[in-house]
Amino acid sequence: MGTTIDRILSEKLIAVIRLEEQEAVAPTVNALVTGGVQVLEITTNTPGFAKEIKNARDRHPQVSIGAGTVTNAELATQAIAAGAQFLVTPNTNRTVAEVSNSSGVPVVMGAVTPTEVADALTYGADIIKLFPAGNLGISYFKSLKGPFDAVPFFVVGGIDENNIRDWFAAGIGGVGLGSSLVKSGVKTEADFKEITALAEKFLSFRSL
Repeated sequence: MGTTIDRILSEKLIAVIRLEEQEAVAPTVNALVTGGVQVLEITTNTPGFAKEIKNARDRHPQVSIGAGTVTNAELATQAIAAGAQFLVTPNTNRTVAEVSNSSGVPVVMGAVTPTEVADALTYGADIIKLFPAGNLGISYFKSLKGPFDAVPFFVVGGIDENNIRDWFAAGIGGVGLGSSLVKSGVKTEADFKEITALAEKFLSFRSL
């Protein structure tokens, strides 16, 4: 389990795949990997998410593939059975943590308030996902980081090329990129080429 968490923390970027059409998942994964992405999640509200997690694991064994939008224990169980190497939740959920912990699969758990952060850590969360980060802002993150200075935080929601540098400068551990990197309706070759180009651009921001 440590290996996956270490990789997520060292890569500092999780690509979030939330698509309208299942057929677009495989070429989207290919486009992200071509652009250099090494950690990605396929959300549970993407059609056929479990099958696509398995397919992605088979095609890209060198990439860490997780499941996103894991809101309950049933989805957590389905995702792990499909081969998800980590789980990501939008909220603080004890039952998801119990499933992930019992299976030895890391969990990136959504939290907003100090109480939710503390609860998520008590449940066994490996990384705290501050969500929706864009609405909360960098000053809020800095306030949370005071009492939780040893906690790894990722920010998700509203992160784009206009503010990603500021988040890294503020000391965030990493980012999750959704629609700013992968739009839900992608389907053309031009769309996939754009994803590759955007991936390369966003990855370059990590060292700034």
